[in-house]
Amino acid sequence: MTRLTRRSPTGSNGAQTMSWLGRLVRLDYTVFEELRSNRSATPAAIFIVLATGVIAGLGTWLWALQHENPRFGIDVMEVLLKAVVIGSVVQTAVWFAWVYITYMLATRAFGSVVHFGELTRVMGFAFAPVALGVLIAIAPLAVPFGLLAFGITLMLTTAAVEQAAEIEPRQAMLSTLGGFAVFLIFMGAFANVLEVSTFGGLAPGILFFSLDL
Repeated sequence: MTRLTRRSPTGSNGAQTMSWLGRLVRLDYTVFEELRSNRSATPAAIFIVLATGVIAGLGTWLWALQHENPRFGIDVMEVLLKAVVIGSVVQTAVWFAWVYITYMLATRAFGSVVHFGELTRVMGFAFAPVALGVLIAIAPLAVPFGLLAFGITLMLTTAAVEQAAEIEPRQAMLSTLGGFAVFLIFMGAFANVLEVSTFGGLAPGILFFSLDL
């Protein structure tokens, strides 16, 4: 009797994941076509979203270390918990709302036949630049670095949606911006929940900071 050998999924291979990320760094957008059809890449995509949240949250914590002051009520351990631990999980959950809104706009408004899982994979990898949010630890340049991280992410996500959904650039941009707007609104709300002093709450990176500074 011939014994069938089960091949390990490509998405679980760390080397393959790094290869995909390397192609993104080179702005090789053909990687999105490969990710779209590779279901085994889904866990890696979700892990990237969570991991980038943790890394960006560490930037927030490093910023707090420089500004710890009992008079202002900044507790670095509270920042570590809310920005890194809870914030990264919250951001991952809200990111799924970004994917869902983008999916609904692409399919309902622009007639794409893309599947939710396909967008999850490509948008997950496109979220990787959020990790640059760790650079907000450089306090004088916190806002520029924070905006840069999401600017690059938005650019890559739009390209990912265009490739995966097979829609026009304008349609991909509108679909992505619709989801991104929902993402920002919810993350802004979480930044004002259970604040650390008056600085921010349940969010990593630049999104940690509340709007009532």
